[in-house]
Amino acid sequence: MIQEILDRRAAAVIEANKYMALGTVGDDGLPWVTPVYFTPDGHDRFYWASSPNSLHSRNVAERPDVSIAIFDSTVPIGEASAVYFRAQAALVPDDELEACATLFSSRYAELRAYTADQLRDELRLYCARATEHWVLVTGGDPEYGTGRDSRRPVWA
Repeated sequence: MIQEILDRRAAAVIEANKYMALGTVGDDGLPWVTPVYFTPDGHDRFYWASSPNSLHSRNVAERPDVSIAIFDSTVPIGEASAVYFRAQAALVPDDELEACATLFSSRYAELRAYTADQLRDELRLYCARATEHWVLVTGGDPEYGTGRDSRRPVWA
C-alpha cells in the first residue's frame, strides 16, 4: 500500500510540472544542468525539443546517460515534492518522429504544434527513457517522514 501511494505521488509531480532539470556530462567530465519543458509518456519517457547545437544536446550525443529532476520551485521551504530519474537520452529516431512530435505538442495549449519535419532541422526531438525512479519524501512528511528528507524508489 505504501508503494502505491508513493507511486501516485511521483506521478502527480510529473503531471503538475512543465519543466525538468536535465543533467548531462560534457567531454571535459564536468556536469551541466539545464531546464527544458517536457512532455511525459507515462513515467518512464520524457520528450523535449532542443537545438542539436546546445551544450546539453551535444553532451547527450556523446554520453547518453542523464539525470532528471522534476519539482515545483514555487512551494514554501519544507513542502517540496520532487521526482528523480536516471535515464538514457537520445534523439527520437526518424521512424518514431511523427507520433512522438504529435505527443510532444499535445501537452501544452500555448506551445505551437511541431511537425516531424520541423523537428529534423534547427530543433530536434529528444527522449529520455528512465532506468531508475525515485520520489522525494520530506523529513516532515506526516505519513512517511523520518526527520530527514529521503528518496524512495518508485515504479520498481
